[in-house]
Amino acid sequence: MTDTIKIGLLGAGTVGSGVIKVLRENAAAIKARVGTELVIAKVLVRDAKKTRPELTGLAVVEDVEEILQDPSISVVVEVMGGTTPSKDYMLRAMEAGKSVVTANKDVVAEYGQEMFAMAEKHRVAFLFEASVGGGIPIIAPLKRSLTANRLTEVMGIVNGTTNYMLTRMAEAKVGYEQALQEAQAKGYAEADPTADVAGMDAARKAAILASLAFNTRISLRDVYVEGITRITADDISYASDLGYAVKLLAVGQDISGKGVSVRVHPVFLPQNHPLAAVNGVYNAIFLKGNAIGEAMFYGPGAGSLPTASAVVADIIEAARAKIGGSLEGLGCTCYAAKPLCPIAEIESCYYVRLWVDDEPGVLGNIATAFGNAQVSLKSVIQTKPSVEGRTEIVAITHLVEHRKLNEALASLRELKVVDDIRNVIRVEKDRG
Repeated sequence: MTDTIKIGLLGAGTVGSGVIKVLRENAAAIKARVGTELVIAKVLVRDAKKTRPELTGLAVVEDVEEILQDPSISVVVEVMGGTTPSKDYMLRAMEAGKSVVTANKDVVAEYGQEMFAMAEKHRVAFLFEASVGGGIPIIAPLKRSLTANRLTEVMGIVNGTTNYMLTRMAEAKVGYEQALQEAQAKGYAEADPTADVAGMDAARKAAILASLAFNTRISLRDVYVEGITRITADDISYASDLGYAVKLLAVGQDISGKGVSVRVHPVFLPQNHPLAAVNGVYNAIFLKGNAIGEAMFYGPGAGSLPTASAVVADIIEAARAKIGGSLEGLGCTCYAAKPLCPIAEIESCYYVRLWVDDEPGVLGNIATAFGNAQVSLKSVIQTKPSVEGRTEIVAITHLVEHRKLNEALASLRELKVVDDIRNVIRVEKDRG
């Protein structure tokens, strides 16, 4: 039995400091569970002279080589973020025979295949529970607990910034810009919020979730992405009136006969859907499987200690693998090569908000444009009084392929009575 498992920690920011705290506070329990003490041997920082109370008693280094070339370190934990130089550090750590634990969704989503190949080649673990959902355990369940199922759908709220904004827009009836300013003031949104509001953060997580759920390699470029920048207070209000909540969802589906679809976009969710009640900065992942039926994983999607909880759990798994000499269950599970379903073939119901001339025959013209594209309408309602001869109309479609919806939208744009297509949002079918 090894006396200690030594860890090299790359980064001592929000997550890194959380990892140190969890390992210190829960040291006795962790040692009992692993059978060996876990020790942070060295911590990589940019400035070793900077005073950091949380690093008291730890060896702090500025040169990554002091970790990568230290044969006594068997687990490297990367919590720096970004792809450069993080990806290179992780690859070199595995090449040196060290297992790697990371919270880095960017590297996993974009370079997962390369990372797993290196881990397999050198017989080490590559673990990334914290890359999706912060402290929510979802990666391990997908790789182990749910493997008896044929999973057909994974759908999640995986970005706390946008969920906070949409929650504020619904509860406080504020607009997009005010919701964003509030998120920035509370530290939930960056000064440049593009990665969150444009959906790219969620897209990376969607690629990871779909790869694991459907056992096929999904990269970031395979994900169709729409953000929340076009969502207005009016859309939120209409959704509420119609019995829906608006959420930005990461969606993966394994569609029989069509292939795998992975996408990120706003959705009108029926208020009785489990995800509709997930508010604020919380995350949740909802699954459908042929054996389990439906299941949802819910919890804090970010933060120092929640994320550190997932990182330390992976460190424990890596330590157990080192002690036991087995990587069983820790390797890549993307053994299939399933085709991708084009977004044009995805079926959904849609909410379409139009600004039109308020005159006789307009509704008939609109219905004809939809009908000519073989789009069936569930309802069409005039939502507001006429303003200077124009009014707003909201249409809800029945289930239709995306390409047919686009054909209808193209026809609507040609109508002189249609001044603007103000928004188009997918609608999840009622659960019944």
